Amino acid sequence: MAQQFHTTARWQQPHNFSHVNEGGERSTKLVLVLTLITMVAEITAGTIFGSMALLADGWHMGTHAAAFMLTLFAYSYTRKHANNPRFTFGTGKVSVLGGFTSAVALGLVAILMLIESVMRLLHPENIQFDHAILVAVIGLIVNIVSVFLLKDNHGHHHHGHDHDHHHHDDHNLKAAYFHVLADALTSLLAIGALVAGKYAGLTWLDPLMGVVGSIIISRWAWGLVKQTSPILLDASVTPALSQQIVAKIEAEHDHKVIDIHVWPVSADNHAAMVTLVSHEPKSADYYHALLADITQIDHLTVEVNRCDDCHEADHPRHSCCQQTALHDHDHDHDHDHDHDHDHDNDHDHDHEHHHHHHGHHH
Repeated sequence: MAQQFHTTARWQQPHNFSHVNEGGERSTKLVLVLTLITMVAEITAGTIFGSMALLADGWHMGTHAAAFMLTLFAYSYTRKHANNPRFTFGTGKVSVLGGFTSAVALGLVAILMLIESVMRLLHPENIQFDHAILVAVIGLIVNIVSVFLLKDNHGHHHHGHDHDHHHHDDHNLKAAYFHVLADALTSLLAIGALVAGKYAGLTWLDPLMGVVGSIIISRWAWGLVKQTSPILLDASVTPALSQQIVAKIEAEHDHKVIDIHVWPVSADNHAAMVTLVSHEPKSADYYHALLADITQIDHLTVEVNRCDDCHEADHPRHSCCQQTALHDHDHDHDHDHDHDHDHDNDHDHDHEHHHHHHGHHH
């Protein structure tokens, strides 16, 4: 008859790393409304007065409105599926994916801006300075308000997992923030160029500022892509963190780490899988306590291999462990790490491998 386990809670770990930035979501909604109102006003005025500058900026506002809708969709999806078991570590990466997608969109805006500016440098057009300056001033005011609305919630937010030691990055909100910052920069450069064009006849300054703006915006977009893509691709974290874990375990007598993986499961949370071998392996609780001060790791799986087919006195330290490790590594990595049961006394069994799950409670 199967043995029942009634006290497994101490070994269970959190799997939900879904962060909810309620302040950021609220601010993004306000910015979206503000952007849509400005867009409609500029397109209407541009049509009535026949101003291409007003029309162009109105449709440009539309691209930012689409970006904010993407941001809000990511927040909504994160909240809706926060406890969905299909997401192994929760929906913490939805925000990162939203930020990555918005960064790509921002990069496309920069490329289109660059192409248009170069075309205008090569084929100058007559500029209606008064209308253009009015549009740039309206755009600047709206974007300054938007920047301040998003700035307060940019980077710090409430989250679903109770770890106060983390600085929480909201890449979704950061992308929205960069969109309004890019627009504010464009408006500011345009005002300077248009005033110089109107009063000093330097009409070439307007498209030149467009080139400068596109280069700056593309740099922001690239920076955001570089921040988000490693998280989405489960890229290994800095080698120093892995080395710190290995050093702590191998400082123990007759312990050797033969495999280690540390990767991000959200913008701020990390998981680790460690495989070690020893002649006298300790209990799961022992390794839990040993690594407890490495607070960057939020979900830890330890696989312990007992090296009992040779004697330490007959071999240099770790030599048989290394041989066993190679043998184990070749045949034993197809097992499932997601165990649904716990072994209270694994070390009392004569199994070659003991798999322990243990959690961090900070």
